[in-house]
Amino acid sequence: MANTTSQPERANLAFGEIFIFAYETFMSNKVRFALTALGMVIGTASLILVTTIGLTGKQYLLNQIQSIGSNWIYAEYESGGGRISNTGSDALTIQDMEAVQHQVDGIAYASPVLPLNERVAVGGGKERDLQIMGVYPEYEQIRNLVILSGRFFDNQDSQAHNKVGVIGPKLAIQLYGSEEASLGKTVKLSGLPFTIIGVFRERVDTLEQSEVTENTMLIPYTVIRYFQETPTVKEIFFSAADASLVVPITAQVQRVIRSRHRPESVYSVRNLTQLVSMADKVATAMTLVLLAVSLVVLLVSGIGIMNIMLATVSARIREIGIRKAVGATNREIRFQFLSEAILISTIGGVLGIVIGLAIPYSVHFFTPYKIPISGLSAIIAIVVSSLVGILFGTLPAIRASQLDPVESLRYE
Repeated sequence: MANTTSQPERANLAFGEIFIFAYETFMSNKVRFALTALGMVIGTASLILVTTIGLTGKQYLLNQIQSIGSNWIYAEYESGGGRISNTGSDALTIQDMEAVQHQVDGIAYASPVLPLNERVAVGGGKERDLQIMGVYPEYEQIRNLVILSGRFFDNQDSQAHNKVGVIGPKLAIQLYGSEEASLGKTVKLSGLPFTIIGVFRERVDTLEQSEVTENTMLIPYTVIRYFQETPTVKEIFFSAADASLVVPITAQVQRVIRSRHRPESVYSVRNLTQLVSMADKVATAMTLVLLAVSLVVLLVSGIGIMNIMLATVSARIREIGIRKAVGATNREIRFQFLSEAILISTIGGVLGIVIGLAIPYSVHFFTPYKIPISGLSAIIAIVVSSLVGILFGTLPAIRASQLDPVESLRYE
C-alpha cells in the first residue's frame, strides 16, 4: 500500500518528535543541563534589571531632583571682578529681586536668602551653634518644603516683624525630645526671643548638600534685617510658573541682575536642569556598564551551552549514526541538537525573567519605594535568550549533522 503521508505532515511529525526527544534528553541529564542553564538565568535576570534601571531609573532621579525645589532658579554673587579699583562688594539686594519680578514674566515665587551663624542658649543653659536663615514665606513653595508639625510663618508674620521661626526635625528632637514638644519653645538670638512655630524638612534627603542643614532655623527676612548692617542678601531664589520656562527665565534673570551692577561683578544664576542633565548622563553611563556586564554573562553562558552541546554530540555519535541509518536527514539531526540548545537557553531565559521581574516587584514589600516594571524588558530578555541558544547551538548542531553514518555506527 502506498504511503499517503504528505511532506508537510511528515515534517511536522518529525519536528514534534524532535522537540519531545530534546525534552527527554534534558530530563535524563537534569543536573548537567540545569547547571548550563544557570548562566542564562543569571544573565537574563541581570538584563531585566539593567533594562528596568535604564527605563525607569532616569525618571526616578528626575522626580527626586525636582522634589528639591519646584522649578527652582537661584542667583548668587560670586566676586567683584578683576579691577583693583573696585574691590568692594557688589552683592545682591532685595531691589534686585524686585526688579527681576517686574521685568521677567513667568516667575511664580521669589525669596531672598540671608544666612547668619549664631551661638544660642537652649534649655538647661547649654549653648548650640545654629544657622539662622532669613527668608520670605514664599521660600516654603520654592523649596517644596514639608511641614511636619505646626506651621510655616506667613505674610502677616513677615509684615508684622514677628519673631518666629521653624526648625528641622533632628534639631527639634535633639533640643526638646520631639517635634511636637519644640512648638512654642523660645530661642534667644542676640538677646531677642524667637518662638518656634513649626517643624519642617526637605521633601527629599539632600544629605545636607543644600543650603539647609540639621542646625538650620528659618525666620522671616524682615526680622533678620535687625542683625544686618547693609541690605544685601547672599542668594535670591526664584520659582518658574512652568518647567518649560526655567531655562529662558534663568537667562533673563542673569541679564537683569548684570544690568543693575558693575560690569566686572560676577553673578551665578543656575537652575536644576544642569543637575538633571548630569544625573541623566550618570544614569546612562551606569546603564551601559551594567548592560555590558549582563552581555558578558550571557556570552559566557552561551559558550557554556556550546561546550555542553559539543560534549553531547561526542557522547551520542553512535546514536546519530543509528538515526541516520533509519532515515533521519541531516536537517533533522541538525534541528534536533539545535532544539536542545534552544530549550536550555529558553528555560534559563524564562526563569531569569521571573527572577528579574520579581526583584523590583519585591522591593515594594521591604521599602517604601515602588520600582516600575517594564514589560519591554521581558520581551528583550526572551528574544536575547533565544538568540543565544540559536547562535551558540548552531555549531554543535552542524557538527552532528555532518557526521558520516557508517563511521558513526562503528564508533565505540
